[in-house]
Amino acid sequence: MTELATLADLERDLIARIEAAADEAALEDARVSALGKKGVVTERLKSLGGMSDAERRTLGPAINGLKQAVGEAIEARKATLKAAALTERLARETVDVTLPVRPGPLAEGRIHPVSQVMDELTAIFADLGFAIAEGPDIETDYYNFTALNFPVGHPAREMHDTFFFEPKADGSRLLLRTHTSPVQIRTMEKGELPIRVICPGRTYRCDSDQTHTPMFHQVEGLVVDESATLGELKWVLEEFCKAFFEVKRVDMRFRPSFFPFTEPSMEVDIRCRRMGNEVRFGEGDDWLEILGCGMVHPNVLRNGGFDPDKVQGYAWGMGIDRIAMLKYGMSDLRAFFDADVRWLNHYGFRPLDIPTLFGGLSA
Repeated sequence: MTELATLADLERDLIARIEAAADEAALEDARVSALGKKGVVTERLKSLGGMSDAERRTLGPAINGLKQAVGEAIEARKATLKAAALTERLARETVDVTLPVRPGPLAEGRIHPVSQVMDELTAIFADLGFAIAEGPDIETDYYNFTALNFPVGHPAREMHDTFFFEPKADGSRLLLRTHTSPVQIRTMEKGELPIRVICPGRTYRCDSDQTHTPMFHQVEGLVVDESATLGELKWVLEEFCKAFFEVKRVDMRFRPSFFPFTEPSMEVDIRCRRMGNEVRFGEGDDWLEILGCGMVHPNVLRNGGFDPDKVQGYAWGMGIDRIAMLKYGMSDLRAFFDADVRWLNHYGFRPLDIPTLFGGLSA
């Protein structure tokens, strides 16, 4: 067999191997065995240097033609394998473009009603000139009771089913605050007048039923200056109720009550109409209690570092969860903390619907 015939057979064998390559790895093996440093075609090219001029003129074009044919076959097979891989991937990753687009987090996410109401409170009282004050959830007996005119052994302490921590070595015990009123003392201790703050936050009491939970939310308001009056307190509460319940007029009833930290103390009722589970404010002949308030007790002013003969103040407090239930029609407080996505989807608010007095609190 002549050398030219051998080259022709070699070309057929190499091209057959290339076309039989099932994937790019097998094709690369075929390429290396043919055109690599020690490949059969490369070895043929190296042998040209030892040939005579006559042999080189005859075999040189044939060997170069072999190299070119093998290279073209490799490129053609590579293109075929890539096309097959793309076809297989498209079949595997089929997407039905007729399906609806999944909603994003801004459409699906919801703001909890408690967070929404806190934002509403902030918007209203900020417009009335109030700042926000915060304090720790874990308090001392002094700030939670004593400084607020709850003497040791006072029966009013029994109204607060308190979560106490284990006693320290000196016998003192920390506790989970039962109201946000300790923030009032901490704010007064800074000694900066005038004081106009609201104190929203979590509070804790050992109680659980349809309208009570062991952890709930309160907001308290405090004003201390040289001219704070009961009439101003009534005006602030009336303006708040009109803005929060989004009605043009409210009728409020102030009833005498008792709180250790205020004197005189009052509970506030608002006129409403009850229609099944719905409560409408600003109309009707029924009354609903919504908060407690009063003038700051002289002992509390003293404990806060002020002379009650020179300054006076007023304060109020209400349950954030409770007014959220009244405004948005929830019947069971416990559902606030059940983490039920269905409930949150129904009662929750869209993330970008930020409450404003000019755009609407619950728009």
